[in-house]
Amino acid sequence: MRVLIVDDHPVVVTGCRALFTSDPSIEILEASDAKAGHRAYLYNHPDVTVVDVRLPDLTGFELTRRIRRDDPAAKIVILSVSDDPAFVMRAVEMGIQGYVSKSDDPRLLAKAIRKVAAGERFVSPRLAEATTFADAAVKASPLTQMSARELEILRLLGRGDRIAEVASELGVSYKTVANTTSTLKTKLGAKNHSDLVRIAVEIDLH
Repeated sequence: MRVLIVDDHPVVVTGCRALFTSDPSIEILEASDAKAGHRAYLYNHPDVTVVDVRLPDLTGFELTRRIRRDDPAAKIVILSVSDDPAFVMRAVEMGIQGYVSKSDDPRLLAKAIRKVAAGERFVSPRLAEATTFADAAVKASPLTQMSARELEILRLLGRGDRIAEVASELGVSYKTVANTTSTLKTKLGAKNHSDLVRIAVEIDLH
């Protein structure tokens, strides 16, 4: 089984390798950012891809969208430093098969990878419970209603990019980004572009 780890922290990648040192049937591949991860996926066609939500160039959600665009059957596990139930809900709604927090027992990641490889779904018990009992405010959070592309544009705005720079980064038209920012203002209740950027910074998708 081939497992692709997309994470920019060497300690995480080393830890993932250590989880499977006793199983020679599992090959660990790695990439340190989303674009390299996308290329590695297309070249290697791994059985399971483990994606960090916060990558240096794009969010894990945007990487997932790009991988799924090329391979709708891709099996993906999100590995995140965030325990926010809104992120878990967003992942589930996107059809991501697994979600594990970096603060969970590392053995849960190994379990998630094996279950997802077998065609099952896995969310770490602690996150599953937190999500199940999340209050109405969390379930109604705009983060749970945003597409991967909207989350990525919001992240880039929070980074300080201008609309033209966001368009260039994502390879889409200026009009597409401008229209999406208008939608984001409505969803997030932003009064203007500066207010939207402020909200993006507060959400901290980096």
